[in-house]
Amino acid sequence: MATAGSSAPPSLLQQVAMAGGAAVITVTFIHPIDVVKTRIQISSEYSALGMGGSVKRIVKAEGVAALWNGVNAAWLRESSYTSLRLGLYEPCKILFGCTTKENTTFVKKFLAGSAAGALGSLAGNPFDVVKTRMMTAESSTRPSIVGTASELMKNQGIGGFYRGIDSNVARAMVLNGTKMACYDQMKGYTVQFTGLPKSSLIVQFLAAASAGFFMTCTVAPFDMVRTRLMNQPPDAKIYSNAIDCFHKIITQEGPLTLWRGFIPIWSRFAPTTTLQLVIFEQLRSFMGMKSL
Repeated sequence: MATAGSSAPPSLLQQVAMAGGAAVITVTFIHPIDVVKTRIQISSEYSALGMGGSVKRIVKAEGVAALWNGVNAAWLRESSYTSLRLGLYEPCKILFGCTTKENTTFVKKFLAGSAAGALGSLAGNPFDVVKTRMMTAESSTRPSIVGTASELMKNQGIGGFYRGIDSNVARAMVLNGTKMACYDQMKGYTVQFTGLPKSSLIVQFLAAASAGFFMTCTVAPFDMVRTRLMNQPPDAKIYSNAIDCFHKIITQEGPLTLWRGFIPIWSRFAPTTTLQLVIFEQLRSFMGMKSL
């Protein structure tokens, strides 16, 4: 283990492993919010009920365990997708020329976060599709990851696991670019304002909470499109691609529909972002690495 004062850069494997650990821990607690958010996005009935009403309906009809439908697929998704988009951020920053404080700009941070997000999304898309289908399954019997994946493979082939890949990559780039750039930037502002070090838990918490809000504003439309594309049935194709989905939602349902479920998305992003980044930072500290 590195010493506490070590400034040696962590290995790529260490960064990815710690990011994955932080992500899996976080999603275990946050998953019920994701289930409710997804139901609201694909159903006008759930949308009308709101968060509280949707939770009551799911628990009454399907049991409390239904709030964790797809959590095993979520663990696999986080182990691939989030481990890469968090763990690759620092190496991508260096790749984009962020080697000193003077040449580190917000745009470079955003590009680094976007690049890491795109790579993570490519790896995690199959698990994302399976997770989305499991979360939207309305049944008293909990869907299994093997059964869901087998059915998807049987009906749609390998291409089914990459349904919505265009919108998912775009979403991941916007999400991770916003998340990491805003977190990085807000940490600097918080340090200047409070005089606390970057390693302070208070600084990390405030920066992560701020990043969660900005993420919701920029990612909500992409999240809506991704959910619609991943959940459409193979025998009744409604949208041909992400652009077509954007166009049809705006023209048929109104542009504000893209932000349907804003509150549950924010309710998920705020604690998810905060827990992920704080746990990631604490694991880095435990390993003797400097704060992001």
